Amino acid sequence: MPIDDTLVATVKVTPDGHVVLPKEMREVLATGPTGDVTLVCKDNQIVMMHPVLHAMSVLQEGMKGEFEKAGLYTDDDVMELVKEIRYGIEGIPYTPPPQAARTADTVEQAAV
Repeated sequence: MPIDDTLVATVKVTPDGHVVLPKEMREVLATGPTGDVTLVCKDNQIVMMHPVLHAMSVLQEGMKGEFEKAGLYTDDDVMELVKEIRYGIEGIPYTPPPQAARTADTVEQAAV
């Protein structure tokens, strides 16, 4: 069944639409004996994945460009935002560290 770390199987579809997944694939998907999987049909192909992975891919696609709009260009920017939110929840005054104004251009230049 494995071909270059890819599991491939041909399975039968019953008249009522049931398919039995091979054990190796159930283990990879971590579905357990009766768990759920997500099927995505696109361009005449069906892709099966763990529901959490599908949800994350939808979220990532929907969030494209949103971090830049919020001024978050690096992991440090995200960590500072998390700290600010945590301090706000706990009622502790938060003073961000001093830093120069940053844009996508300045972050790209600093990475080079």
